[in-house]
Amino acid sequence: MPESDAMMHDRVSELLQLRSQVREGEARATEAQHAKGKLTVRERLDLLFDEGTFTEVEPLRRHRATGFGLEDRKPYTDGVVTGWGTVHGRTVFAFAHDFRIFGGALGEAHAQKIHKIMDMALAAGAPLVSLNDGAGARIQEGVSALAGYGGIFERNTRASGVIPQISVMLGPCAGGAAYSPALTDFVFMVRDTSQMFITGPDVVQAVTGEKVSQNGLGGADVHAETSGVCHFAYDDEQTCLEEVRYLLSLLPQNNREAPPVQRGGDPADRRCEALLDLVPVDGNRPYDMRKVIEEIVDDGEHMEVHERWAPSVICTLARFDGNLVGIVANQPQTLAGVLDIHSSEKAARFVQFCDAFNIPLVTLVDVPGFLPGVDQEHNGIIRHGAKLLYAYCNATVPRISMVLRKAYGGAYIVMDSRSIGTDLAYAWPTNEIAVMGAEGAANVVFRRQIAAADDPDATRAQLVKEYTAELMHPYYAAERGLVDDVIDPADTRAILVRALEMLRHKHADLPARKHGNQPA
Repeated sequence: MPESDAMMHDRVSELLQLRSQVREGEARATEAQHAKGKLTVRERLDLLFDEGTFTEVEPLRRHRATGFGLEDRKPYTDGVVTGWGTVHGRTVFAFAHDFRIFGGALGEAHAQKIHKIMDMALAAGAPLVSLNDGAGARIQEGVSALAGYGGIFERNTRASGVIPQISVMLGPCAGGAAYSPALTDFVFMVRDTSQMFITGPDVVQAVTGEKVSQNGLGGADVHAETSGVCHFAYDDEQTCLEEVRYLLSLLPQNNREAPPVQRGGDPADRRCEALLDLVPVDGNRPYDMRKVIEEIVDDGEHMEVHERWAPSVICTLARFDGNLVGIVANQPQTLAGVLDIHSSEKAARFVQFCDAFNIPLVTLVDVPGFLPGVDQEHNGIIRHGAKLLYAYCNATVPRISMVLRKAYGGAYIVMDSRSIGTDLAYAWPTNEIAVMGAEGAANVVFRRQIAAADDPDATRAQLVKEYTAELMHPYYAAERGLVDDVIDPADTRAILVRALEMLRHKHADLPARKHGNQPA
């Protein structure tokens, strides 16, 4: 064998050995990661991507910083793995922090790798997933690290509404670093091992005197139930990453594509006789709206977003005859299904996401109004309720509303009524569309008559009955063209499938503008 050929073989052997070293990492650091109940960065990427499809970018990148001992520590990858692969056969980009290297802290080279892969994802028109497990900015690199975060935030914003962005929290995420996940479409967290906060427990205690643990301050359950920062929370990384894969299988690659169609064996014209017993006629009796959703969607399957935050409204992704739809529904089981500050904000952001990515909207209405109270008013229920109103009015995707029972006052209007532009409005024969409930309305309209009556209670009951018969019967809105039809509940699925098919190629233009100024 010629000497030059032997040299090439030697070089390739050296390269393969180096790649193996880069992939494996330090054994002691790997053991420490596993001891915390956490997977390594490579193990996570193997779970996220289809087997053998991940292609790494800049695996041999090293930082060039000096001082504070950095010149003596220049590990390959610089603490972040970037690249692309396929998930269920479709291209997805990712960056993943490697906690084994500098605790996953972000330095200049680290940030440049992330910037590059974000730019590639946007140019390719493919989703971006971040696997977060980092200690924040690399203090030894000073302001260069902070500038690196600024570049990430700017790219998150530029990609918003163009490609799906998913943040998976698999370790700590503190300080300014937490703003990147907050700018993305969905945040997944793992209980016990992932935390997000702007200031940590030590700083909180020093400033306010409040003593709190990391999980108590910013753990998965806190953000899933209290703050609303987290959309999905799971007990382990394997389940979490499998659910990320499932969400990606539902979504389009970018805002220029329709969501993928996946038809099963559930008949499009299937009658839903169970609905006749699921929903009580008495508007004061609660029921679980999730069971209604499971009855009408394909195979009863749906992926609920923010399941544990603001539970008086349900936001979920499901399929009708194989086509993806976003469902917004009041939940009578919680606070009678009222709209409050959090549920308005939750539904508004979900509507905006669906509209950005060409996902039709179905709204199931059973709402008694906005939640009254001094706290709600002082904390801005007007501003937050306007967010949901703005989101629906601004949406150009196919929109269908279905009134099941109560639809009172401003909350009726906000829940995608005909007057704010829904394409089709249907109602069940149990619907009550009105300014307010009959009893409250009678007390206002007939208060003098009731007060002057010999028997106020009997008079009130009679006037409530008259008001209901005149203005709140189930065909009142249909007679005035505010509802397209009153339907048999058992036909709900079939009617929605047909309507969605008719609206599939809907086109609507918004006025020429840079962007609207939505409520804060």
